[in-house]
Amino acid sequence: MKYNAPLWLPGGNLQTIWAPLFAKRYHTSKPVFRRERWTTPDGDFVDVDFLVFHKSRLAKNALQLVMFHGLEGSSQSHYCESFADYAYRNNLDFAVVHFRGCSGTVNLAPRAYHSGDFEEIAWILQRFKIKTKSSVIAIGVSLGGNALLRWAEEFGKSASKVVKAVVAVCSPIDLAAGGRHIGVGFNKIVYTRRFLNTMKPKALLKLKQYPGLFDREALLRAHDLHSFDNVFTAPLHGFKNTEDYWKRCSAKPYLNQIKIPALVINTKNDPFIPVACLPRAHEVGQWVRLWQPMQGGHVGFAAGPYPGHLDELPINVMQWISAL
Repeated sequence: MKYNAPLWLPGGNLQTIWAPLFAKRYHTSKPVFRRERWTTPDGDFVDVDFLVFHKSRLAKNALQLVMFHGLEGSSQSHYCESFADYAYRNNLDFAVVHFRGCSGTVNLAPRAYHSGDFEEIAWILQRFKIKTKSSVIAIGVSLGGNALLRWAEEFGKSASKVVKAVVAVCSPIDLAAGGRHIGVGFNKIVYTRRFLNTMKPKALLKLKQYPGLFDREALLRAHDLHSFDNVFTAPLHGFKNTEDYWKRCSAKPYLNQIKIPALVINTKNDPFIPVACLPRAHEVGQWVRLWQPMQGGHVGFAAGPYPGHLDELPINVMQWISAL
């Protein structure tokens, strides 16, 4: 596996910002998805978008790729569309699972989603296993990758009965380090503000559904992810506070408990994640492969001539999967 950013795209911030705004996500036409709504065990729902193929498609492939998006992502995120395009061109089944509240529809239960939601991932992947005869490969991006790794850690050897392998892309597997890093300086002004601009309105809609669910004024005062999680994410999902949430949900301390093939990708210039907190080879088990390229930003990986394309990430991931 290898990746080198083009000379015209220097630095982690530019690589992070450029990819979703300007780089080419697909070769010919925008991927088309078909949506299914799955009822959750607690009576809520998640929306799953399945890639639609042309009627003249070849026989169904032996692989089902399942993607879990990042914080405030969706099937329209740049990385989802680039993977969908790769899957379409290579005849691979592909689906994007929307975490609760991220599909464009307000969910029903007094909860949302979080970085360690491995119970949710467990029943989703089990349903995929029952639904398809293909081998399931699960790919999580950023928050979705951390949650996916937590699932693999919690389920150990039994995870192999459900999926063939898992991949985590640019995931904040040390949530405390990542949370502190994104809450200061340029990161706070640009990235944190962008996230809160969508997270706060969604939380207020949830409060409208369930009056008294949390302190509205405290939420409005939240100026970073730490304070938002303290008011909303942590208490709604059974954690004492942000510190308890970040500690219990971080995947890094448990990477040696994974018993299925796992690829953990973190760039060394990711503005969301300080390089000092990235895992080293002796901190993971034999099933985990670390890939830590020097460049790429946070789920950037644009390559080629200006304005760049996003083929490199799915190509590298699928090369690793093929080698299995």
